Amino acid sequence: MASQLIKIESTPDLVDQVYRSLLDAISGGSLAPGSRITQEEVAEQLAVSRQPVLLALRLLKKDGFVLDAPGRGLLVAPLDGVWLGQVYQIRCALDALAARLAAQAHALLDPALIHQGRLATRSQDVKAMMAADAAFHNAIYAASGNPLIAQSAQLHWQHIRRAMGAVLQLSSMRESIWDEHEIIAQAIEAGDAARAESLSRQHGEDASRNLARLLASAQPARVSASTSQALSPPPSKTNTRRQNETDP
Repeated sequence: MASQLIKIESTPDLVDQVYRSLLDAISGGSLAPGSRITQEEVAEQLAVSRQPVLLALRLLKKDGFVLDAPGRGLLVAPLDGVWLGQVYQIRCALDALAARLAAQAHALLDPALIHQGRLATRSQDVKAMMAADAAFHNAIYAASGNPLIAQSAQLHWQHIRRAMGAVLQLSSMRESIWDEHEIIAQAIEAGDAARAESLSRQHGEDASRNLARLLASAQPARVSASTSQALSPPPSKTNTRRQNETDP
């Protein structure tokens, strides 16, 4: 594993921090599909014992982000386009419903959400872009008034986050994502439920198609080129491993 992990402090939620550190690296592309991961390397780079690393890796394997490697260690799992397409189908339905309900309430989304998203896009910081995207969609979920929408969306959020990271690293459509977000927010504020629902569904379907095109055209050399990038440590917050941080 060529990437350099940044040391993190020892806290009661150490397993969660290790999990999130590795997941951030996988989603952000610094641990690309096929990258080998060993307990020893992760423990050394994060300056932690092997026990929390072992538990974090077991969770990553259970969640489908890593696979057993031939011989020893683990490998970052490839992106499964078929399965992610199915996840996006559910996500599109949830986002469309949330937008419709938010529009029926004439919800006003904070304009700062759009502003922060555009700033993140210009910064070229993929992690910041994913965080801004998640904040926007979370705001619509909250405005819908139905807490089950956010809970349902979170079930596969980390896989969507990873897919989004792959698209944002290589896509030239970063600005257009926020143009679409702004139009959705305007439809919600105007109370145009049918338009808000349609725009939101189209937004998700476009994201799914972009991912499918990326996976069909990406060459192995392009995917693995980022494995030498530094990995960022996870935020120190308990029980947030599977919580939302961003969206496609």
